[in-house]
Amino acid sequence: MASGGGKKNRLIDVELDESIGRSTPDVEHERAVAIFDLVEENSFYPIGDETGGPYQLKLSLVESRLIFAIQRETGEEVATHILSLAPFRRVVKDYFLICESYYEAIRSATPSRIEAIDMGRRALHNEGSQTLKERLGGKIEVDFDTARRLFTLVCVLHWRG
Repeated sequence: MASGGGKKNRLIDVELDESIGRSTPDVEHERAVAIFDLVEENSFYPIGDETGGPYQLKLSLVESRLIFAIQRETGEEVATHILSLAPFRRVVKDYFLICESYYEAIRSATPSRIEAIDMGRRALHNEGSQTLKERLGGKIEVDFDTARRLFTLVCVLHWRG
């Protein structure tokens, strides 16, 4: 869980459902960095919410569906959105594979090999982020950088290490 302050249409707190459990140090690091980065800088607006934020978000995974439970900082419920994860299966699988290659490479590969793998990793991450942004369309308005950070969380919800 992390907190931050700032403008109205933003997240100030992000929590991953407790059922997700703990994982490897690499995965835990990715989770912590993604949550910290997301809370520090984001643009997040549930479509149709006239009162405005800032917002708290709890992400959970139930039967291959991603649950976005959104509340105001007061705890008042704003909305719950459910997304099927089926459109993400291929890109998440490919992203995991390239991340494994990347983590292996940073231990022993040449800098040019690491850079090549990292470029592929970033391209897949961008593809997943764009898919997430499109799937949230009409439900939650986010900018691309926010979608990138959210996609990282989608990945770590699946990744056991």
